[in-house]
Amino acid sequence: MSPSDRYFASPAIQGAMCALSGPEAHHLIHVMRCKPGDRVVLFDGTGAEFVAQVEEVGRADVRLAILARHPLDRELPVPLTLGVALPKGERQKWLVEKAVELGVARLVPLRTSRSVAQPVEQALARLCRTVIEASKQCGRNRLMEITEPQDWADFVETSRGAPLRILAHPDGRSRPARPCVFGELWREADPPNAVHLAVGPEGGFTPEEVALATAAGWQAVSLGPRVLRIETAAILLVALATQTLVGRGN
Repeated sequence: MSPSDRYFASPAIQGAMCALSGPEAHHLIHVMRCKPGDRVVLFDGTGAEFVAQVEEVGRADVRLAILARHPLDRELPVPLTLGVALPKGERQKWLVEKAVELGVARLVPLRTSRSVAQPVEQALARLCRTVIEASKQCGRNRLMEITEPQDWADFVETSRGAPLRILAHPDGRSRPARPCVFGELWREADPPNAVHLAVGPEGGFTPEEVALATAAGWQAVSLGPRVLRIETAAILLVALATQTLVGRGN
């Protein structure tokens, strides 16, 4: 199945017919040159894929008949939340795209003492569109949630219920972030039913922010001796966590 054959339907599909409009219809009509009888795959964020057939092609919308529904779960065995002080510009889009591909369930933009980018509503809307495009490409049938920005202290407080919470901190006293360390932390969480990860801004979290988190039960890990960009650190931390989650979930 090619990514060009997958389209996101909103609202959720109910009944025997579905209508696409907006960017999805534009791509289907003007890029793919669809015609009645063509078949495509739809997903609506509820965890299923739908085989659909084009019935009518309008100027700005497409009506499709739903032929089959297939529940296909491509999510991680444990939901993963990533809190991150977003980088500037197009680096935000790249981070979101890769987070979707790796299976992050929820991304929380963080406001920290050293944050340099505070996403406004329009920027968040663009990132949500990136979530849809990345989900089409990688085959996910549930959309990664992007929440409203949160202050670091609020994120630490609201994450207290998660048994496994790990923050990246370039400090010599932090544990090295190797897969075996994630396995060790997994066992300590016995096992976790949710995982929270956090990556700070350029320059990292302040000592006060780290102290606030560790006092609340967060584990600080080092990502190595080199200075990483925000998006690099975030994806490395997510990749290490997902490697452990997938291994433990099988």
